Amino acid sequence: MRKYMLGILLAGSMALSQQSSAQVGIGIGVGPRMGFGGYGGGYGRPYPRRTQNREKQPKFTPIVNFSVGYGYPSLDKDQLASFYQYYRGPVSDQGAITGALDVQYDRTGSIGLLVSHDFLRAGYYDNADLSSPAAVNGTLENWSVMLNLVRYMPVSEHFSTYLRTAIGLNFWDERYKDPNGNKLPISTNPTQLAYQVGLGAKVYVSKNTGFFVEAGYGKYILHGGLTFRL
Repeated sequence: MRKYMLGILLAGSMALSQQSSAQVGIGIGVGPRMGFGGYGGGYGRPYPRRTQNREKQPKFTPIVNFSVGYGYPSLDKDQLASFYQYYRGPVSDQGAITGALDVQYDRTGSIGLLVSHDFLRAGYYDNADLSSPAAVNGTLENWSVMLNLVRYMPVSEHFSTYLRTAIGLNFWDERYKDPNGNKLPISTNPTQLAYQVGLGAKVYVSKNTGFFVEAGYGKYILHGGLTFRL
């Protein structure tokens, strides 16, 4: 009985050995097509993906910017009073003189204050007759203080485009007088909201000095001036 059992075990062992050899052979032959292995024995490992090492930019140091500019034409002229019986003549516009101080906290953004000043003068005439003396002489002075947010889109170290958004308050001084210098008892309500949106570009001619040009709407339409890194 033991001999029969030993014979059966030996036969089973040989059969398993042959089956295992056949499986190894199949694995080696078809491995590359099936994705289980490669020629030469053993199972293949996937090649690691190559990653590109991005150049790390140096740490940004905050920059204090100061700029002075001139905006023209001033849109504050829309706040001049209107008289039903008089025609308003040409407006003398000194333009919006601006000054801005802000902190650039990273390569793409800054926050600060934008201050503008403007002085307007206009005469009001009878029946649009500009040859006669003005029946009313009006002056309008404006100061505005606005929170100034600038979003930079740098192109190079010396050139950058930007988007400006500024909002704040207007402070007015308006006076309307007759030819004898008497102040007219007129009450107007110029808007207290000051704002400016614009798209511009800065060009630096040296490390800390440059100039800017801008087009927008609010306090002015065209704007240009000098900018400095303090």
